[in-house]
Amino acid sequence: MHTLAATRDVRKVALWLGHASVKSTEMYLRVDATEKLAVLEAREAPSLRRGRFEAPDKLLAMLRSP
Repeated sequence: MHTLAATRDVRKVALWLGHASVKSTEMYLRVDATEKLAVLEAREAPSLRRGRFEAPDKLLAMLRSP
């Protein structure tokens, strides 16, 4: 929606999303706003644990390798 608002061109949105046809993109753009809000409100927030992230040794080794 941000790309469409910025460019005002559905074809650019289709290219950005990698759709083969503009028809595929139009399907997403025509969804009712109240339906979008209902879907978002039905979602639960992700459960997050307090604490500090500690990267595993395997990840650190991969990042340090040239």
